[in-house]
Amino acid sequence: MMRTELSRRKFLINAALAGSALPLLSNEAFSHQSGPVADVPKINIFSKHLQFLNYKDMAEAAKELGFDGIDLTVRPKGHVLPERVENDLPQAVEAMKKVGFAPLLMCTAVEDANNPLDKKVLETAAAQGIKYYRMNWYKYNDQKTIPQSLGEYRDKMTGLSQLNKKLGLTGCYQNHAGRMVGASMFEIWDILQKADLHHMGAQYDIRHATLEGGLSWQTGFNLIEPNIKTIVLKDFMWDKSGGKWAPKSMPLGEGMVDFKTYFKLLKQHNVQVPICLHLEYPLGGADQGADKITVAPKVVFDAMKRDLQRVKELWQEA
Repeated sequence: MMRTELSRRKFLINAALAGSALPLLSNEAFSHQSGPVADVPKINIFSKHLQFLNYKDMAEAAKELGFDGIDLTVRPKGHVLPERVENDLPQAVEAMKKVGFAPLLMCTAVEDANNPLDKKVLETAAAQGIKYYRMNWYKYNDQKTIPQSLGEYRDKMTGLSQLNKKLGLTGCYQNHAGRMVGASMFEIWDILQKADLHHMGAQYDIRHATLEGGLSWQTGFNLIEPNIKTIVLKDFMWDKSGGKWAPKSMPLGEGMVDFKTYFKLLKQHNVQVPICLHLEYPLGGADQGADKITVAPKVVFDAMKRDLQRVKELWQEA
C-alpha cells in the first residue's frame, strides 16, 4: 500500500478513536488530489477554517489536503488562546511538526510591545520557531485627527519592530476594507515609516485591496510592494441584497479579483513571501472560525481542495 494511503487511513482512524469533532470520512473526502504543479509557491491554510478540529487532526487534515503549512490563529477565539499560549502553542506546533510542517506563520491580536500579554505571545512564538505574525488592526479615534492617530500608531509599529528584532520575528499589518486603519495602502505605508522594515511590514490581501482600491489597486500594490512580508489569498464580488450593495465572499477565482494580473505582478516583482489561503464564503461556520460546524467536514475539505487547485491553475496561467 502506498504511503499516502497509509497516512490517510491513519488520519481517519485516529480521528474516530480520539472522538474528535471530525467524524469518520470516506475516501471521497480526499479524492481527486492533484499532483505537483511546477513553479507554484508553497501555500499555507488559515487555521481559522479548521478550528472545529483539534491540533492533531488539524495538522493531519492540512497535510492530506495538499497544503505546505498552517497559518495558526493565536488570538481570542482562535486555535490557541493568548492567555494559554505558553501551554497550548507548543502542543499545536508539535502536532504540525509530526506531519512535516515547519512552524512559520500565526495570526494574532498583538498591538503593542508594552502590553505584557502581547509580549508573552511573541516571546512564546519565537521560542517555538514561528517567524511571521499578523498583528491586530488599529482603530481611528474620533476625538483625534487622522494624522494624529497615524502618528501614534507609527510609534507603536516602531516599538513592535524593535521587539521583533530582538526575538527574530517579522510582524505584518494586513490591509482590510472598512473604517479601521489600513483600508488604504497609503495608511500602512505611513505607519511603517519609522519601523525597522527588516522586522515589520505588510500582509498583502488582494481581496481587500480590490474591494477598497477598485481600479487603482495596482497603485497601492506598487507603493507597498517593497514591504510585503506575507500574502493572503481570497476572492469576493459586489452583491445587491435588500436594496443595498455589499461585498460577498466567493470561492477563489469566481469573484472580482484579477488573479492573473496580480500573480503576474508577483512574478515580475519577484515577491517570494509566505502565502496563506483563506475561505470566507459560507462553509457551515468553518468560514468564520467556528469550533462546531453545521456541514460535514467533507464540504469544508472539498472547498479547500478546490480553491488550492484554482490557485495553482491561475498561477500557471499568469
